[in-house]
Amino acid sequence: MLSDIAISRAATLQPIGAIATAAGIPDAAVEPYGHHKAKIDLALLPSATKTGKLILVTAINPTPAGEGKSTTSVGLADALNRTGRQTMLALREPSLGPCFGTKGGATGGGYAQVVPMEDINLHFTGDFHAITSAHNLLAAMIDNHVHWGNTLDIDVRRIVWRRVLDMNDRALRDIAQSLGGPANGYPRESGFDITVASEVMAILCLASDLHDLEARLGRIVVAYTRDRQPVTAKDLKADGAMAVLLAQAIKPNLVQTLEGTPALIHGGPFANIAHGCNSVIATRTALDLADYVVTEAGFGADLGAEKFFDIKCRQAELKPDATVIVATVRALKMNGGVAKGDLSAPDVDAVRRGGVNLARHIENVRAFGVPVVVAVNRFDSDTPEEFEAIREIATAQGCEAVLCTHWADGGAGAEALADAVVGLCDRSVGQFAPLYADDLSLFDKINTVATRIYRAEEAIADPSVLAQLARWEEAGFGHLPVCMAKTQYSFTTDPSKLGAPTGHVVPVREVRLSAGAGFVVAICGEIMTMPGLPRVPAAEAIRFGAGGEIEGLF
Repeated sequence: MLSDIAISRAATLQPIGAIATAAGIPDAAVEPYGHHKAKIDLALLPSATKTGKLILVTAINPTPAGEGKSTTSVGLADALNRTGRQTMLALREPSLGPCFGTKGGATGGGYAQVVPMEDINLHFTGDFHAITSAHNLLAAMIDNHVHWGNTLDIDVRRIVWRRVLDMNDRALRDIAQSLGGPANGYPRESGFDITVASEVMAILCLASDLHDLEARLGRIVVAYTRDRQPVTAKDLKADGAMAVLLAQAIKPNLVQTLEGTPALIHGGPFANIAHGCNSVIATRTALDLADYVVTEAGFGADLGAEKFFDIKCRQAELKPDATVIVATVRALKMNGGVAKGDLSAPDVDAVRRGGVNLARHIENVRAFGVPVVVAVNRFDSDTPEEFEAIREIATAQGCEAVLCTHWADGGAGAEALADAVVGLCDRSVGQFAPLYADDLSLFDKINTVATRIYRAEEAIADPSVLAQLARWEEAGFGHLPVCMAKTQYSFTTDPSKLGAPTGHVVPVREVRLSAGAGFVVAICGEIMTMPGLPRVPAAEAIRFGAGGEIEGLF
């Protein structure tokens, strides 16, 4: 079969105005970015006429074998439309870091893609540039305030706002800044995070409108005074300018799938560092326009789905109607102990051994009161016996497993999944509830996720971390949910521990307050907020071909 980029390039795309019309978006609300992309001006949309069903697509823990969560999201949306159900996609924007690193883009694959693929995976409509600029404007204003007299009495040892860049660059994790004499400010240690880990990114994705965005930006805690009082972006008078920089970025982006399904792609927080969901604005807009909305949470359900339920749904008062957990025979065999080079050989026993990972995720999602269906994303090497093993695992957990071929067949290959999802939505009785209550202490919330979702014995933290959490509770932040920053590859903090381990310990090495976004980040194990490039980065294969077209992007 053709490569993803070749399939994307060969497609005949509809004008973006036609996609908007099909979605019920009036011409006046469409701000075109070329022929096949547009921003949507929400102020010019008609009043809500629908209350769509919200479908979350999540997955088992990712492995090098591949799961195809984004591909399944696209295939499911296309299948729902093919079978007469008006459907929209609501997905995240890709980060340049993974595009040029290991993971690649986030536009699906095969014949289940959102397009134009190159544009979406690269600069798109400039949202990430705007977020990076707003974040770093605040960083510059902090150092400028200190340089010109520091009337807020900021303790330069307690400045917690780092800079960001949308690229994997390990050399920037820890830096010494402001060297070279008094004209360059006060020297101090600092560092960079990747843009998708920025609190500004999280704020954009959780804000309900432009006014809420500015208010949240103002609440960002950037530093502490010498007597440990918080200093905010509003104190520095940075919130207004930051909001102005984000005025276009807050508008959701409209594109299409290969089959013409409307897709709102907006925002892109990492799921192993931040909360990992597309914007609340895009999700709500899609729910107002369509009967069914397919959205996605990042990485495995232990990270992405948990944060979708406990952070996004809690803040936005969303109630998902169904969840799809994506699994592959190959990934389950890897969880069952099979080496990557041996995954093509049939091994039903390995599927059953690795199936404990799938079973754990099913149990966890159902604990939130949301019905589940398993989508088995088919590879050519899969056998009927291996699929039957997955079906038995799902049945034992009280749900259905559906074989899908959307990668090769587009929406036609996911019609059975679409029927299963609609059946779940029709039977959904609205029992969704977050995992923990707002009034639980911050560390108890961390421990609840660790023990109930990761099945750890306990979470642990140094006394300094516990003291910091206590100070935030005293300052009025104790009601916030927690955002666990942890490896995506395992239920533990050790990426090599596959399957469904129990009895481990989750060490919390650092906590960060995201007062504007509305959560507390717990950084666990060795997770990095600025990734590095692999030994052989994807960037080495990306170039222009002889005909001037991009090659190597995936």
